Amino acid sequence: GDITQKGYEKKRTKLLAPYIIQTPEKCWILPKLDSSSHVPASAPANSSRYRERRSRRTHRNGGTRDDRYRSDIHTEAVQAALAKNKEEKMALPMPTKRRSTYVQSPIETRTPPDSSSGSEDETSARRQSSAVAPQPQVHPNLQSSDYWMNRSAQGSSTSSSASSTMSHEPASAAVQAAVPAAVSASPVADMLAHSRIAPSENSAPPPDVTAVAPPSRGPRVDLPSNAVVRGMSRGHSRSSMMETADGVPVSSRVSTKIQQLLNTLKRPKRPPLSEFFTDDSEEIVQVPQPDPNTPRPEGRQIIPVKGEPLGVVSNWPPALQAALARWGATQGKSPALTALDITGKPLYTLTYGKLWSRSVKLAYTLLNKLGTKNEQILKPGDKVALVYPNSDPGMFWVAFYGCLLAEVIPVPIEVPLSRKDAGISQVGFLLGSCGVGLALTSEICLKGLPKTPTGEILQFKGWPRMKWVITDSKYLTKPSKDWQPHIPTANTDPAYIEYKASKEGTVVGVAVSKVAMLTHCQALTQACNYCEGETLVNVLDFKKDMGLWHGVLTAVMNRMHTISVPYAVMKACPLSWVQRVHMNKARVALVKCRDLHWAMMAHRDQRDVSLASLRMLIVADGANPWSVSSCDAFLNLFQSHGLKPEVICPCAASPEAMTVAIRRPGVPGAPLPARAILSMGGLSYGVIRVNTEDKNSALTVQDVGHVMPGALMCIVRPDGPPQLCKTDEIGEIIINSRAGGTMYYGLPGLTKNTFEVIPVNANGVPIGEIPFVRSGLLGFVGPGSLIFVVGKIEGLLMVSSRRHNADDATALAVEPVKTVYRGRIAVFSVTVFYDERVVIVAEQRPDASEEDSFQWMSRVLQAIDSIHQVGLYCLALVPANTLPKTPLGGIHISDTKQFFLDGNLHPCNILMCPHTCVTNLPKPRQKQPVGVGPASVMVGNLVAGKRIAQAVGRDLGMIEDQDLVRKHQYLTEALQWRAQTDPDHVLYVLLNAKGVSVGTATCVQLHKRAEKIAAALSEKSSINTGENVVLLYPPGIDLIAAFYGCLYAGCVPVNVRPPHPQNLAATLPTVRMIIDVSKAACILTTQNLMRILRSKEAAASVNIKTWPTVIDTDDLPRRRPPQIYKPPTAEMIAYLDFSVSTTGMLTGVKISHAAVSALCRSIKLQCELYSSRQIAICLDPYCGLGFVLWCLASVYSGHQSILIPPFELESSVSLWLSTLSQYRIRDTFCSYSVMELCTKGLGTQTDLLKARGVNLSCVRSCVVIAEERPRLVLSQSFSKLFKDVGLSSRAVSTAFGSRVNLAICLQGTTGPDPCTVYVDMKSLRHDRVRLVERGAPQSLPLMESGKILPGVRVIIVNPETKGPLGDSHLGEIWVNSPHNASGYYTIYGEESLQANHFNTKLSFGDPHTLWARTGYLGFVKRTELLDASGDRHDALFVVGSLDETLELRGLRYHPTDIETSVSRAHRSIAESAVFTWTNLLVVVSELCGSEQDALDLVPLITNVVLEEHHLIVGVVVIVDPGVIPINSRGEKQRMHLRDSFLADQLDPIYVAYNM
Repeated sequence: GDITQKGYEKKRTKLLAPYIIQTPEKCWILPKLDSSSHVPASAPANSSRYRERRSRRTHRNGGTRDDRYRSDIHTEAVQAALAKNKEEKMALPMPTKRRSTYVQSPIETRTPPDSSSGSEDETSARRQSSAVAPQPQVHPNLQSSDYWMNRSAQGSSTSSSASSTMSHEPASAAVQAAVPAAVSASPVADMLAHSRIAPSENSAPPPDVTAVAPPSRGPRVDLPSNAVVRGMSRGHSRSSMMETADGVPVSSRVSTKIQQLLNTLKRPKRPPLSEFFTDDSEEIVQVPQPDPNTPRPEGRQIIPVKGEPLGVVSNWPPALQAALARWGATQGKSPALTALDITGKPLYTLTYGKLWSRSVKLAYTLLNKLGTKNEQILKPGDKVALVYPNSDPGMFWVAFYGCLLAEVIPVPIEVPLSRKDAGISQVGFLLGSCGVGLALTSEICLKGLPKTPTGEILQFKGWPRMKWVITDSKYLTKPSKDWQPHIPTANTDPAYIEYKASKEGTVVGVAVSKVAMLTHCQALTQACNYCEGETLVNVLDFKKDMGLWHGVLTAVMNRMHTISVPYAVMKACPLSWVQRVHMNKARVALVKCRDLHWAMMAHRDQRDVSLASLRMLIVADGANPWSVSSCDAFLNLFQSHGLKPEVICPCAASPEAMTVAIRRPGVPGAPLPARAILSMGGLSYGVIRVNTEDKNSALTVQDVGHVMPGALMCIVRPDGPPQLCKTDEIGEIIINSRAGGTMYYGLPGLTKNTFEVIPVNANGVPIGEIPFVRSGLLGFVGPGSLIFVVGKIEGLLMVSSRRHNADDATALAVEPVKTVYRGRIAVFSVTVFYDERVVIVAEQRPDASEEDSFQWMSRVLQAIDSIHQVGLYCLALVPANTLPKTPLGGIHISDTKQFFLDGNLHPCNILMCPHTCVTNLPKPRQKQPVGVGPASVMVGNLVAGKRIAQAVGRDLGMIEDQDLVRKHQYLTEALQWRAQTDPDHVLYVLLNAKGVSVGTATCVQLHKRAEKIAAALSEKSSINTGENVVLLYPPGIDLIAAFYGCLYAGCVPVNVRPPHPQNLAATLPTVRMIIDVSKAACILTTQNLMRILRSKEAAASVNIKTWPTVIDTDDLPRRRPPQIYKPPTAEMIAYLDFSVSTTGMLTGVKISHAAVSALCRSIKLQCELYSSRQIAICLDPYCGLGFVLWCLASVYSGHQSILIPPFELESSVSLWLSTLSQYRIRDTFCSYSVMELCTKGLGTQTDLLKARGVNLSCVRSCVVIAEERPRLVLSQSFSKLFKDVGLSSRAVSTAFGSRVNLAICLQGTTGPDPCTVYVDMKSLRHDRVRLVERGAPQSLPLMESGKILPGVRVIIVNPETKGPLGDSHLGEIWVNSPHNASGYYTIYGEESLQANHFNTKLSFGDPHTLWARTGYLGFVKRTELLDASGDRHDALFVVGSLDETLELRGLRYHPTDIETSVSRAHRSIAESAVFTWTNLLVVVSELCGSEQDALDLVPLITNVVLEEHHLIVGVVVIVDPGVIPINSRGEKQRMHLRDSFLADQLDPIYVAYNM
């Protein structure tokens, strides 16, 4: 019997299993490994290196070196989370990627992985047969901690079931069968290859066309979707074909991947955290019902915490400069600063004497030597920028203290390296707001600054004009004997300004007053117990923050010796700071966690260092939640080197509040302070709960000691008014102290919110007068008044009203294996669709394979999901070193975020998970059963005073040319009459690409040529009257002659677009299909095309032996037919009109003689056509209204038609427009393709056209012939562009036709201009029309589709109930007119189908009229305009084809709306098309930029569709330009595209499957 593909595969595998030879040397199996060592996929190739690396690993620290880096808790949590997920398998569809230059991956090009659903009992056989499987395989065992994906592992199928059997072995075991190419040559392989003969045509493997470049979009191709003509039954909407998720017999990689994706999406989703509900008119955000189990703070209100009083020491200086003066005079020889060279050796030591004398020299120079004698540039109180590299602390110290002595305010900034530095323009904003016009720098640094070609320093983006001053001592002037710097007692004037970048990337300057600077130094001295003469090793940036406060200011106050270790030295020798501590017996070291990591990594290079001298190891970022692991690991390693546990002193600080808290150096032997183990769940609600049950979702934090001396601290709610928190609530730490920043310089509004906060109690009453400063740190006060910090406000991600922190290291704790660089990971949130969405961007190692990356990404997803219960929106991996850097090598988060949003990130791998994390979509619409009958609807409309929506063209009355109408009912008679009465009147002029006439036809010539053809037809005995004859001609006069020849002979012409000679494979089958379907008795064509039909190339795609008789009409003898046929009745069929619809349906309609006459008459009246008129036609003449205008109208009305074949525009774009100008044409007809060609090709050349004398002011109407919603944007841009060459803004309009009636609307010459309305897109999705004002959000402009033609009646009907609808209601457009088509021409003549579409009656109202259903949705609106007869004008608005609409979430979407949004998402998107496949939305976008932009488009497309249409994109396909097929009318063939996609024939650049 019939067997499914799946069953067939299964049977085949069973039968062949015994014969498959197991060659032991061909398969190798890895030993079971401990999960700490991930086996690289390429292990065998370099197995010696691999073994050596393993053995080296096991020596160190018991096999896993990585445990030292992170808190054990976090790593274990991640491992546990991943292990927990191991049971539920999840097959994640890998993206399909075209290998190209920019993908850094050593793996050679392979076809994208395939997988289809397998079942339990065949996996054993499959595993053996994998040796000879025909396609490369991937095993998406994602959930296991060592999920293995290996490009070289082959096998013919995996699926959730197949993978679950495979993972019954211990998780760490990895069986990898790598098959050398040799095996495929074995006889079994041949047998298998031949046994793939499929039982049904559907399951044959699709031809693999991935290697062939797609044809350029030269030829416009009409492509039906399958080689079967389907009747257009609208009863069964085509969506029913798509929704069968499992029963789709398409055998291709794409569909199996989609199947995989669907399987993963079927997994139950976590209940959404907050729901959106949709009201009719407005989306109302429903306040989420509070979960009764949400933890709430229960403690009492917090009491402010006081630090110990600031001690008064008698010899403390009155100002910081006074301390320097004192040491410079009394301790001139003692060292102040040692700088290191790049190798870590001391470069120079600056003594206090030298520091003092140079600073005084600089102060003198600044105040006295920078201008003319009378006009000095700098005055005390001015601000100057300090631009010094990190490797030159000495110059910076001198400059900083020189400024203090001169009483000018230093603003230290980073050295600008290029115009494109991360955040460079924001630094300019800071300099501008501080009024900085002068920069101090060193000679070497100045030489290194980027210059213009003339040698001037570049004007950096956004910077004010700067003067640069070199401060090297040789350029400084020694002050005169009587000059002494003025050192007043510290007051509240600003001493210096420290820059700070905010979350959004703006850079602000925090001003620190002289008294705050001094008090802060005193407080630090007291807290850290600093003494004179101590040595301090500083690894931090000395320009700001802790590095400046401790290493530059407090050190000088206490006459300490600072050893500055720059970043460059750390990069070259990570252990250098430890060696410095050892060599200089330093008492204090100032580091960050990064420096602890680096020292541990390099630790084995140094056996003999001792850290016993340290009494304080200050960890500057000790407030970071994950610093605890670094501190622990460092202690574990260096305790054997004399490091004492009580030495580690984490501290918390921020630029605004300066030092908030610091752990005081401990007493040897005293117990170490306790840790807090907090529940992540509680934290996400801002509540402190000790984690007891599940240690996987715990966060371990260490205290940062006590509040600073002399300070007062509170914790307030981070959002809203500064209300004091309860004791078990997380909030923002605020500080009141004399030692803190005073303001954001030049930004009074921001300053007030940050530096002048007065906390309030639960009732909103202020608790005092004193202002506090917000520190930007989130934390709480623990037992014993210890301060704990759990994160920064800047890192806060508010997802669905729960708080998460970007600083949280879950992503770091996932083993990066060989995939990403640790520490090069950016976490931020973007706001999409009313909520924040979490994005993680990481830098990928150059040697990481795609499988490694996806393994890492999927594990990050699971870990974050399991530990934080939050879904990730997007995970992107970018090539190494491409993320924007901060000056000291960190990641510039705000720039990264901006790159992401602008589409400039250029990721090399991306994974979007909108399905899991977007939980606030509006509820899907439930279709209500229609309880209201059509009668009630109509009565309701009448009661409401609404008229029934219908529109009527004017009467076709028998006016002026009565004789003609009566005499010549048929076009053939009209042509004969014209040939007799006006033989030399030229009806047609055909132009070539140069605009030269290459053929004309007068009435008599056309008549004679038609007779010749009729004679040829009647001579063939095989051709009888009434038989169908195919016309195969290029656009021209031959086609017209052949058409009338057929009518003269009594045959029925079938006009077919000829095959494209360069693309026969795609175009010839369509021709063949129409010939077969229409049962044509013969083919009329030219010699040229006849040769093509019989050529070898044609034989490759169709059977050329079975063509019907082919008659070449080029050189027919001069003969006349015995008689000219006259049909017995006008209801006889005149011709068949075949067309491929956008949904890929080939449909032929029968047009009767009566319809032809009525249509021609209707057009004649509407456009006022007479024999004295000239019109220009630039259309394809193969179907619909294009054919009517090209072949029929002139013969009926006698006007002259200038014919411009659209393909000529490809070689000469301006042909059409220059013809209009040259012949002074008033009326012209074109297609959207032609208009688009002119807009794109000539848009920039209007001046050139003007110069050539093109003038379009003669054009009165330019009508676009189409069967779709008017393309407003295109016609508007066309009008605007060519306004310069005289085109009237009122000229462009549109026509509308459909299969059942070729011309319903046509703008014509009289009547009001077409009007535009704006409708609400949300209502449109609910099948309602709501008119809104222009510019309203979510509004869609619609243009009227032209005036209704004479004799046409249109009514709007509910497609379900078939009852008429009211004005401005959306429904199906039904039409009644004498030129309706007579029915579909189908092979089987399905009458029921025809009756349904062509002769339908309303269910209520007017039960007698017969209507034809157009299949288009639209509405009629009565406007204020008057038509020719003085009545109010009814405008018809077409919204879109019913067949094309997508039903998603119970709503109706029109593809063009989604495509418009997608095309706006990024400059590189040329064209896009959407379709659905098994309820997934697939977006195909053509990329017109470089291939490295391809992956940038994925998140942008997903964002825009979610924001504007509330839909989640399932699959994003990025393809080359010209891949989306377009038919002759310029409409996208979306169904054909869908079939090509599923058959794997698109050769996409990238396919992303959104999870």
